[in-house]
Amino acid sequence: MRTSEDWWAIWCAGLLLIVGFIAVWMNAPDPPPPGSKEKVSVSSPLKPWLSKPSTWRENPLHAFYTPVEVVAQWEQEAAEAKKKANAEAAERWGEKSEPKEAAKPEATEPEAAKPEAAAEKSPPKPPKAVNTIYGTLGSFLVIGLLFAGAIHIRGQSARKFLTAFPVVFALATVAYVLSGQSVIKAYNLEYALWALLVGLIISNTIGTPKWLGPAVLTEFYIKTGLVLLGAEVLMSRLVALGLPGVFVAWVVTPIVLITTYIFGQKVLKMESRSLNMVIAADMSVCGVSAAIATAAACKAKKEELSLAIGLSLSFTVVMMVVLPMVIKFLDLSPTLGGAWLGGTIDATGAVAAAGATLGDEALEVASAVKMIQNILIGVTAFCVAVYWVTSVERDPSAPRPSAMEIWYRFPKFVIGFVVASIVFSILHAVLPLGPEMVSAMIKDSTKTIRSWLFCMAFVSIGLQTNFRELMPYFKGGKPMILYVCGQSLNLILTLAMAWLMFEVVFKDVVSP
Repeated sequence: MRTSEDWWAIWCAGLLLIVGFIAVWMNAPDPPPPGSKEKVSVSSPLKPWLSKPSTWRENPLHAFYTPVEVVAQWEQEAAEAKKKANAEAAERWGEKSEPKEAAKPEATEPEAAKPEAAAEKSPPKPPKAVNTIYGTLGSFLVIGLLFAGAIHIRGQSARKFLTAFPVVFALATVAYVLSGQSVIKAYNLEYALWALLVGLIISNTIGTPKWLGPAVLTEFYIKTGLVLLGAEVLMSRLVALGLPGVFVAWVVTPIVLITTYIFGQKVLKMESRSLNMVIAADMSVCGVSAAIATAAACKAKKEELSLAIGLSLSFTVVMMVVLPMVIKFLDLSPTLGGAWLGGTIDATGAVAAAGATLGDEALEVASAVKMIQNILIGVTAFCVAVYWVTSVERDPSAPRPSAMEIWYRFPKFVIGFVVASIVFSILHAVLPLGPEMVSAMIKDSTKTIRSWLFCMAFVSIGLQTNFRELMPYFKGGKPMILYVCGQSLNLILTLAMAWLMFEVVFKDVVSP
């Protein structure tokens, strides 16, 4: 527990969660009296110190500082675009907003005669300047110092890490700035793609300097981020969505994973079983997270993990753009479309981005289904570890591996993911202002740190990936064929199960 990267991912994420929640708890107002309909707003005092670059138009510096007048113009354009998108969605899905408008009582004569009084009651709030320089520096200091301390206790050189970390963080910042450009953002090209490209350009041109190695900690960044993600995957989401999402996520996924693995071994006859398994888990469960957990369980090579993640990210970018178009073309309902997105697109962020293009209802269903599917990370890793120890690496002349070998192979950070989910589900349900405090902690602090960790992980993947070293794995095109065939099966089965659960069996339950 003192030197293992998995355990330190839990300790680092746990410390961030504890500090974040305590900060919100101490800043939270008194809860309203029982029976009151008063809405209480809770925010984290850490928010001003933790942030990431935001949107920019022509000048890249707008990602860090934008004049008040420009912010006001952007907000107006965003409001108009949202209003237009909602109107188009309402027209397409057959929703009508007229009754809601008509339900509003007309202003009485005295109220209509006093516009000044109404203005005094709700004065317009002046737009605030977007200034994320200090927030970005705050995230840099928090992550840098926390990881330097962990690396020092683990017996490694914190000085070398601190020398290289600013460069990795700077590259992640560049990726955020690129993804935040307004034109690029309109095409849903997320920071993960830019972070990967930034790292790939360096590693495949000038090469990754050796002194940068101590801060290129792909797995450490993602494992810590996954434990933070556990606080967002509340158990109440499972209850709220019910059985339909469970059937879509937990029935189709194992079928696709096992079928894809057998297809790779029996039909494609892939030489590397570990590569076959990592690609199958990456494509069927939830992308990068499942790939890392499965790679740890089956002792896959880093090159194999990089190949699987590269395939996943490439197809994720395509699917998050094309799949919503297909859903609109087929005229599927928002609920069915959202469930299809949540069960097939690999990355959680890409699922949310694709769901948002179909409206709020599709976004809600897609995110919930993906959250349920994320829980299979631990189950998949455990089952793969059992299979690998008892079957793949079994040697009749060698002693039979003990049950403890499975524990040694099991990715321990998954325990932190599950524990964080349970703890914050309890806090969400028990505390008087539990939902508001948990939401404020996630939105204003831990989610930002998690995003930075994931971004640096994608940069690290790019820095560690050299196409010349990966070419042998593309020999014969087997990895690409495996991914395409497996994802095709995933698309068909998920759509069929989503239609059966959301449109037939539980139609009355899930309808808004």
